Amino acid sequence: MDFLVIVAYAAGVLFIYGLGRMLMIPLKVIFNLIVNAVIGGGVLLIINFIGGYWGVSAWALTPVTALIVGLLGGVPGVILLVGLRLLLGL
Repeated sequence: MDFLVIVAYAAGVLFIYGLGRMLMIPLKVIFNLIVNAVIGGGVLLIINFIGGYWGVSAWALTPVTALIVGLLGGVPGVILLVGLRLLLGL
């Protein structure tokens, strides 16, 4: 066999191994992120709706705010967004 063929096979095996490792993210983590984002989005909508009467509101529900809320576990992310809104006046 030619040396380049052996190198190509080795590179292919390493590529497949790396791809398999990347795809082994537990679905539970992804599911929890989605659930937290949905719960946090609902809380954001409620705060925006009810908080409008008192002058307290959070940011609009965008992919960025949903990601922040999802990564921080739902309600703590909403608290962070509302706190930033009140502190910075954004």
